[in-house]
Amino acid sequence: MGGRETPLILASGSPRRKALLEALGYPLRLHPPGVEEEGLDLPPKALALTLARRKGEKVEGLWVLAADTVVDLDGRPLGKPRDVEENRHFLRLLSGRAHLVHTAIYLRTPLDLVEEVHTARVYFRPLSEEEITWYTESGEGLDKAGGYGAQGLGMALIEKVEGDFYTVVGLPVSRVFALLWERGFRP
Repeated sequence: MGGRETPLILASGSPRRKALLEALGYPLRLHPPGVEEEGLDLPPKALALTLARRKGEKVEGLWVLAADTVVDLDGRPLGKPRDVEENRHFLRLLSGRAHLVHTAIYLRTPLDLVEEVHTARVYFRPLSEEEITWYTESGEGLDKAGGYGAQGLGMALIEKVEGDFYTVVGLPVSRVFALLWERGFRP
């Protein structure tokens, strides 16, 4: 039904999502939808789903996948920090605490539409000011929800993850693979 001859259209500009899907062998076409992510006053889980849906709906194609990740600290979303100082603030808030990461997926196929939110709990170890400065000066967290990347230097900040690690990275890979496979889309 899909696969080698039909690309999966990824409604995202995320290099992480692209790399994860390419690692599985999917033929991809990127189509960053240019959806405004600011200004929505929604709880974190609903925010992730709304943004994934908006991204997916802006892109045409037979097989479209969109996703959005929101960091949830005590019911408050932490988006992408505006600058290094806000990144420092986020890491101070997360230091020594647990928080949730919600990644919503929107998958439109010739057969149906699937919208789901997957959640993992992330525990940060207590961070010193020197460690926070080291991380924020790397610039890695500036384009990531919550101001950190679990798959990069940010791995040094995380004590443990309960749930799917790839949900924290930004795409619940196993679930996406299963959804595509069940619908006949093969890598």
